[in-house]
Order: sequence, then structure tokens, then C-alpha cells
Amino acid sequence: MPMSSGPVARLGSSSSRLRFGEEAKAAGAWAGRRVLSVDGEPAFELSFSCGTCQFLFRRLEGANTTLSVDELQDRLTNGISGFDSDVVAAFSALLPDDDYLPLLLPMTPRLILPMREGDYFAEEQVATWGLSAFWGLPEFPQTPYYRTFETSVGQGAHLFEFVVPMTPPSWNEQDRVAEHARRLAATSAPTAVAVSTLDVAQPAMDNQSADYYEHWGLTHFLLDGHHKLQAAAETGRPLQLLALVAMGASLATIEQVSALRTLRAQPAVRRTSGEG
Repeated sequence: MPMSSGPVARLGSSSSRLRFGEEAKAAGAWAGRRVLSVDGEPAFELSFSCGTCQFLFRRLEGANTTLSVDELQDRLTNGISGFDSDVVAAFSALLPDDDYLPLLLPMTPRLILPMREGDYFAEEQVATWGLSAFWGLPEFPQTPYYRTFETSVGQGAHLFEFVVPMTPPSWNEQDRVAEHARRLAATSAPTAVAVSTLDVAQPAMDNQSADYYEHWGLTHFLLDGHHKLQAAAETGRPLQLLALVAMGASLATIEQVSALRTLRAQPAVRRTSGEG
């Protein structure tokens, strides 16, 4: 099933369950921690908005529930084709007020455990930014997550895509995972839903970097489809993700977010260290 995109739309409300924002800054700090909150509680710490700081998502205590819409479960399990206005409207009620780029993305997720093989934070990010100067360790996302896609943005830039569950796969009901696995064996139409951000970052200097380039981090925070994603990862089968990319909440220009329409339709391309 090919990737598709819809027109940018104003969605969300000022009283939504989800909020992107900056916390009060600590004494001596020039800015507060950037977070995604759920029901007023910080759920994920996000990339610091300095532009040269490394890309980040880190699970916090507020990430303890999924945000499914009960009346849409059958429709999403069977899968949508194109942009279903009822689905978008239902999830819009959960979202903060912003302009959103909707993307319907085919993907085959791969489950990643922090500090294990394939961990972006321990591999690609360390090659560019190095280890934490204080801890002497890679950044730690405090959650398993899924890697789904990457491609070249052009000379000196690369896009990495992640799906981040609100609750870890170990919380999922295994009989439901098995049910979705059986369905995915016959169809790639089942659809998950996420609110997404694009954060673009690059170190200020390249003299201490083994692989210096601009990292585009497209992060899908999973609202619905936790069992589907686990089933797809375990079976190696594709499914769909309806991603609502929050343009104002992203650390990227409008032009960079809009470029996702083209970039996500490209073939997947692995980053080769030092390719420029």
C-alpha cells in the first residue's frame, strides 16, 4: 500500500488531553524542559530546543496509558484507505491546537531495546554527538521503541523514523497481539494512529564528530495500535500508521515538515557513516 498525504489542517483544542510545551526553567537554565504531557503529566521529554543539541525522546512517568477511541476500534482493525474524516475528527479531540500534516504511512516496524543492536541513541547519535560529557553514556530513552524507516534528505542530512509506544510492549495482552498477527498474515490494511513531531538537529562543530551531518528525527507517539505494532514487529509484516504531524510543536521549519511528503515516499536508504 503506497504512502499518501493530505492537506495541512487545523486540528485539536485548547483543552486537549495531549500538550506539547516547555516546563518552567530551572535556576540558571536558559530554557525549560520540552515535554509531551498527557492529562497534565509529563509523558515524554523531547529534544532540547537549542538546534545543536541531540535529538531525544525519553519516557517519563506520565506515559502510562494508551489513548484509543473505543468506537473506532473495528474500523482501525479492518484498516482505512485514504484519510477517514471520522477517524481524524475523533483523534483531533485529543490533540493540542496546531496545524497538522496528515500522513498515511506503510511500515514494517522493528522493535528496539535501548543499548542493544539497532539503538539509534547508542549507534548513529553517538557517531555524531559522542557520549554524554557528564555521564559518559549514550542518551537513554527509557522505553523500547520501533524503528520503521530511514532515508537520505540530501547532501549532509538523513531522516530517521521512530514509533514510540505510550506503554511498553510488555504491558500488552498477548492474546490480542496473537489475534492481530493472524490478521496481518492476510492484509496490511490494519491501521495505528499517532501524533508526530519532526525535530531537526546538527552539532555546531564537526571537529569531534566521527560522522557529522544533520539528523531529521520523525517521531510518532503512538495513540492507538500498541498490539498491532507488536504483532507486526514479531511477524515482520507491514501495517499502516495514520500520523498527524504537529507543525508548530516540531523543531523544524514549515518547509522541512512539508518535505516529509516527498521524503517518506522515497525508497528506504540506510545511512553509511561518513557519506557526507
